Amino acid sequence: MAVENIDPPGLTKPYGWRQLAVGTGSRVIFLSGQTPRTADGEPVGMGDLAAQTEQVYLNIATGLAAAGATFDDVVKLTIYAVDWSLDKWDAITAGAERAAARLGADVIRPTTLVGVATLAEPDFLIEIEATAIAE
Repeated sequence: MAVENIDPPGLTKPYGWRQLAVGTGSRVIFLSGQTPRTADGEPVGMGDLAAQTEQVYLNIATGLAAAGATFDDVVKLTIYAVDWSLDKWDAITAGAERAAARLGADVIRPTTLVGVATLAEPDFLIEIEATAIAE
């Protein structure tokens, strides 16, 4: 594995992400923001943040696989959430947990969440981009 996740003493204990990741490897992978659409372009979970989050994580896994990587190689996620408020965190967590169960993977990584007014399409509630380091 090319990534070591650490939650060091002296930093606030995170809820739903890691504080830092140390990556080693020869390839850096930048995955563009993934949205809640299937490979056929069909929207998933319109109005349902948990369902959209699950699909986005599944799309990230598909993109990583195309580069010969997995969630084990992810060093950073950036989440863009529409009209962000802390009460939406439970839905994001639920969607991430469902995706993790389907993938058989730990998807908890260092994460930055950015609240936005809108995304590329008006029905999208979430978009996530990933950075990975792989051999």
